[in-house]
Amino acid sequence: MGHDKLFQKQKLLSRREKNRKPRRILIVCEGKKTEPDYFRKFQANQEVYDSIEIFGTGYNTVSLINEAIRIKNEALQRKEPYIETWCVFDKDDFSIGSFENAIRLAEQNQIKCAYSIEAFELWYLLHFNFYDSALSRKQYIDILSGLLKKPYKKNDTEMYSLLRNRQSRAIQNARKLFLQQCTLPLKDQNPVTTVFLLVERLI
Repeated sequence: MGHDKLFQKQKLLSRREKNRKPRRILIVCEGKKTEPDYFRKFQANQEVYDSIEIFGTGYNTVSLINEAIRIKNEALQRKEPYIETWCVFDKDDFSIGSFENAIRLAEQNQIKCAYSIEAFELWYLLHFNFYDSALSRKQYIDILSGLLKKPYKKNDTEMYSLLRNRQSRAIQNARKLFLQQCTLPLKDQNPVTTVFLLVERLI
């Protein structure tokens, strides 16, 4: 009797698994190469999601969020919704107003943001050391080149592999930095990155 109940339960679970729609996470990136190449290296975490779909758009701030909304809504219309949508973008030289508007628009549309002030390379630097002083893009590149012991190139497809064993340190440093900066107005949060939130989700 007990064996029959166990068989029926396993059969039901198997049917549910078969009918379950794939759990996909959407990541829409500002950059066409650097961020997409990095996030494509993550392996699916079957406890959380089945696959990641990544778009490198070349759009920035509000335009990027609008593109994510479009992709997200098209998936809904096909009845193939994403379980989460993330946007990855930098402040760079854009006005703080545009940056704040992008974050606000994302929140209004249930889109999560993995943003960096000033640039995504801050996330790479935090794999090595804790940084809480504002740096220019050129300084990011110069420091990274020194730490990597080779010239840093934005289109380097091996960055994930090069930094993988330092990932936990990067998360720790990025969280510490975020907690230090998040009480300040966004315009004064330089440097800061929330990329660690997306990385934690993916792993």
